[in-house]
Amino acid sequence: MSLVVAAAIVDSLEHPTRLLAAQRSYPKDLAGKWELPGGKVEEGEEPESACLREIREELGVTPTLDRIVPGPEGDWPIGRHTMRVWLATIDGEPECGPDHDELRWCTALETLGLDWLPGDIALAKKLASWMLPAGNHIL
Repeated sequence: MSLVVAAAIVDSLEHPTRLLAAQRSYPKDLAGKWELPGGKVEEGEEPESACLREIREELGVTPTLDRIVPGPEGDWPIGRHTMRVWLATIDGEPECGPDHDELRWCTALETLGLDWLPGDIALAKKLASWMLPAGNHIL
């Protein structure tokens, strides 16, 4: 399995209330679905460096990576790949590049309402639960 990296970009690491979601522009069978920005780790590249590179390339901003968002097996299974996800903030306003049709800052409820890639649904639910005030549970 190859490793894919992504950033769960939030408005605050301490008390996140919004998550940045990206709508795929291709391939045809995935176009219109939502995902976290990121991409594949190149041969010989460290995963954290790959995540920094991918966010700079896709969004035109520099991320600050914080902690890893733990998946059911450490990383998140997504089809033939595994995905390592960092909670992150960014240094400016992201720009939508050719990989995506739209970028959207989402609240917890808006996050749950998006049509996520199948492999990202459980991750999106976990991230949405982190954005809720303590004591509020919707999952």
